[in-house]
Amino acid sequence: MDEWLTGRLLVAAPSLVHPTFQRSVILLLDHGEHGALGVVVNRPSPVDVDRVLPSWQAYASDPGRLFTGGPVAQDSALCLARVPGHDREPDGLRRIIGSLAIVDLDISPDHLTGSVSGLRVFAGHAGWSPGQLEEEIDEGAWFVVEAEPGDAFSDAPEGLWRAVLRRQQGALSYLASYPADPSLN
Repeated sequence: MDEWLTGRLLVAAPSLVHPTFQRSVILLLDHGEHGALGVVVNRPSPVDVDRVLPSWQAYASDPGRLFTGGPVAQDSALCLARVPGHDREPDGLRRIIGSLAIVDLDISPDHLTGSVSGLRVFAGHAGWSPGQLEEEIDEGAWFVVEAEPGDAFSDAPEGLWRAVLRRQQGALSYLASYPADPSLN
């Protein structure tokens, strides 16, 4: 791979029908020679954040739910925040790319008041060993596209797969209207 994909989106191809990743949109938080790690940003769970992290509920962006970040380590939480401006981020945040940062959940959420403009908590993540993601991309399982600042904090996460495809150039945008079950077409 000529470039690392940290900060970009993986959009599941319609042919990827495994239930874990079908129509998923994954934000890559890390990608390098050691492998890749990301979170599924379009799968809110029915569980409110306060069931897992009570002190963080008031800070969670709508819909205030815990998101299913992926099949790996679902018993652990990972938190993303949107940090406005280009100043140095406050303690407890590590900027990934642009305004996106990972939050240290061991700090008090009150420490972030006024420092973040969006916050989302994920249970688990998606991970790939060295070369695995590149193979899946080469096989056509994923489309790699640019992320927009609001993708990880979408007000309508269930519609993000279509929205991300729709904004692409060329033939890729046509896939936004691909039926969930082509046999019913």
